[in-house]
Amino acid sequence: MEQEKQKATVQEALTINTVEMKDEGEDEFDLFEFVYVLLHHWKQMVVAGLIGTMIMVGYYGLFVENIYRASTQMYITSTDSVISLQDLQIGSQLTEDYKTIILSRAVLNKVIEDLRLDTDYKGLAKLISVSNPSGTHIITTSVTTTDIETSRNIANDLLSVSVDYIYQIVGTSAPSVIDYSEVEAVDDVTPSLMKFMVIGCAVGVLVVMAYVVIKMLMDNTIKSDDDVEKYLKLPVLAAVPYYDD
Repeated sequence: MEQEKQKATVQEALTINTVEMKDEGEDEFDLFEFVYVLLHHWKQMVVAGLIGTMIMVGYYGLFVENIYRASTQMYITSTDSVISLQDLQIGSQLTEDYKTIILSRAVLNKVIEDLRLDTDYKGLAKLISVSNPSGTHIITTSVTTTDIETSRNIANDLLSVSVDYIYQIVGTSAPSVIDYSEVEAVDDVTPSLMKFMVIGCAVGVLVVMAYVVIKMLMDNTIKSDDDVEKYLKLPVLAAVPYYDD
């Protein structure tokens, strides 16, 4: 009877301490142990990083197309030799109106008709961005496509059509053209291969790290004498060595 009571007492103590071990495990996180576990899996992280890099290299070669951006500029103000303060204020107020006219359906449909593009005005609008540098009366129009000639042709025709429509609608002097787009001035804005490689490597390493961390947090087994004292709050009286045959 006494032995059974002792066993029951020990089992109850182990149960209580196991619960405390779980509660403390949720609250405590050994940074050094975490770093040690990660370093122990460095080979897996290297392999995962290489695999992620190779996957992104393949993706880049198969699916990423070259992207080219052509830009034009126009100046919004009076063409008179003497520019008054009122002219500058009006020009500033009309800049947003001009940007809206450039992206209007009538202007875009005219560009599609001129160049015989296989798209509608909504599709063309997605290729165009219109910006106005702060404090200026300059409007920059950029066209981004996967072909140099197409980007340049759309940008130049859009500039010409926009100037005509702005003059017709606003009724003031036509905007002054600063720059047409030239082939040598078209920018290659294709994302770099190195960027994709870094992303692939980082994702591969992070996947392994996440797996290691999750496995570590969910593992509540006792692996050493220190774990017994740390979690069960019991002294280790003896240890039986284990030899793998």
